[in-house]
Amino acid sequence: MARIGQQCAWISAIVCGVAAVALVGVMAGTADAAAMKKLTVSVEGVANNRPIPTQYAFCVPNAQSHTTSGANKNPAIKWSKGPSGTRSYAIIVVDTDVPTVFDDANKEGRTIARSLKRRNFYHMVLVDIPASKTALASGADSAGITAKGKPPGPTPNGLRGVNDYTGAMSGEMAGNYGGYDGPCPPWNDEILHHYHFIVYAVDVPSLGLSGNFTGADAQAAIAKHALAKGEIVGTYTQNPALMKKSKMAAKSAS
Repeated sequence: MARIGQQCAWISAIVCGVAAVALVGVMAGTADAAAMKKLTVSVEGVANNRPIPTQYAFCVPNAQSHTTSGANKNPAIKWSKGPSGTRSYAIIVVDTDVPTVFDDANKEGRTIARSLKRRNFYHMVLVDIPASKTALASGADSAGITAKGKPPGPTPNGLRGVNDYTGAMSGEMAGNYGGYDGPCPPWNDEILHHYHFIVYAVDVPSLGLSGNFTGADAQAAIAKHALAKGEIVGTYTQNPALMKKSKMAAKSAS
């Protein structure tokens, strides 16, 4: 676990090396998105626009080293039954606030500016979920950090694509990271990161994807077949100042 902790300490500084991550919106390219029906989605422990519990994170704050490895368990995700014609479901988890420049990431005395342009980073890609399912159990796709990643491909829950840790990890941790791997934003980022847990109902039993398909690949395929969509947005930070503000906001809202 020490090696994993070291990766957490600087993973955000190499995220910019991920190849071909789309700079598009979470549902950009979806035909007639405004007319799409809605699914009701719930994510265990996550209220909309509220913090994601640390047990679902790849990295967690640490007073001595700023960050260390987390439990990295996927939360339980539930959704309402899709409309008539639903043949399968897909789950995408994407952070829309990843910096496009990492020169200052995780460096003492520096911060990642709020004004910096941001991009997508996919944390979960799971498609071809059987239409009979309306839930993914906690820990069913990820129960911890797997060195070199969980294998993409068929699982009892659906077909895993690769998330963007695939291009971010190096050395002993390099590999194809399938399914879910949780948040690990830079500890000196000035903004909260927003993680979109999105469930789609689609009109085919399989999107026809295979191999190491990415989040962008999945969304391009989903855009042609989506019948309904629902999402919950959770937030996460390792910045102590933002953590304090987030806790204060949660108390005032309760």
